[in-house]
Amino acid sequence: MPKNVTVVPHLSDQQLYSRYRASTSRVERSHYQIIWLLARGKTPAIVSGVTGYSRRWVYLLLQRYNQQGPEALGDRRQSNPGKPTQLNDVQRAQLWQVLSQPAPDGGLWNGRKVADWLSELTGVRISPHRGWEYLREMGYRLKVPRPQHQETSILQQQQWTKNSI
Repeated sequence: MPKNVTVVPHLSDQQLYSRYRASTSRVERSHYQIIWLLARGKTPAIVSGVTGYSRRWVYLLLQRYNQQGPEALGDRRQSNPGKPTQLNDVQRAQLWQVLSQPAPDGGLWNGRKVADWLSELTGVRISPHRGWEYLREMGYRLKVPRPQHQETSILQQQQWTKNSI
């Protein structure tokens, strides 16, 4: 037995249909189509089959529409600020100062070393990948010096360079 759903009449069937047909946004258009079909008495299973969205999403969209009205429809990803950054401006400045000095073990700074240092600073475990992202964000790269032959003198090395005569 199909489950009947209730659509709060924020807009009439004709208004839903005209907004569905006039919408230029793909997401908004499909949302209006889903609500319009539900308002015309179609079951969520039929609406899911017609639109390609899952039944769970049809129910969530209907719930959002019933609570908030037409403002709940459409692509709302632009208004999502995302997750807050792990470091504030002061901590970024401290990281910048630390990166200007040699690494604690005397080697080069890498993602693991930055993540370990930041974990101590913030008290939160930071992954080595995120440490590498902070390094890249601040313009640092792994710079390994070119290997030099140890058995020859500098004068002999210069004689073998490309432009020497």
